[in-house]
Amino acid sequence: MSLHSMSINWLAAAVPAILMAVIFHEYAHGKVAYMLGDPTPKYQNRLNLNPLNHLDPLGTLMFLLVGFGWAKPVQVNPFHFHGDRRKGMMLVSLAGPGMNLVLAYLGAVGWHLFGNTSLYLFNFFRALVIYNVVLAVFNLIPVPPLDGSKILAGLLPPRHSHIIYTLESYGPLILLLLLFTGVIGNIMWPIVRSLVRILDVLASFAGLGF
Repeated sequence: MSLHSMSINWLAAAVPAILMAVIFHEYAHGKVAYMLGDPTPKYQNRLNLNPLNHLDPLGTLMFLLVGFGWAKPVQVNPFHFHGDRRKGMMLVSLAGPGMNLVLAYLGAVGWHLFGNTSLYLFNFFRALVIYNVVLAVFNLIPVPPLDGSKILAGLLPPRHSHIIYTLESYGPLILLLLLFTGVIGNIMWPIVRSLVRILDVLASFAGLGF
C-alpha cells in the first residue's frame, strides 16, 4: 500500500502500529543481548521503548511508501556473551522477528475483540497484524545484514557459518538488487498473507470466533 493511496483513517492507525513494530523489534534484540551478558545495548540506551532511540527516519518512511522498512540496528558485541557466541547471536537475531510475531498475534486478538467497536480500532489492530508480520518475514530473509543471515549462521555447522559473515560486505548490495528486481516481494507477500490468515485462525482458537 503506497502513501498516496492511503486514507487518512488508515494512515492515522498505521503510524502507531509501525512505531510499535519497529521499536519492540529493536528492543527485543537489545534485551536478549543484555540478558546474554552484553552491556552494549544498555550503554547505547536501547533497553527502552523511546522512539527517538530506535527509529530510522528513512526506514520508517519506507514502511509507509512500500510496506516494509527498518529501524536503527542494535549494536551487539557477542564477545560479552555467556556461552556459545554463535548460538547467542542466533538468539538475539530471533528475538526481533519473534517479538513481531507476538505483537501480530496480540493484534489479531485485539481485532477480534475490539475491531467492531470503531473504525480506528479496526484499522489499528489490522495494521498491527500486517506490519508486524511484514517486519518479521522481511527480517528473516537470510541476506546480510538482516536477522535471517545470523540465524542461518547459527544453524549451520561452524565450518560453514563463516560463509554468511563473508557475504556481509556485499549484503546490502544483494538486498537492494533483490528488492528492486521484485524477487523479495514475490517471495515475501505470499508468506505474509499466509501468516496473517494463520494468526486470525489462532485468535479464533482462543475462543474469540470470527
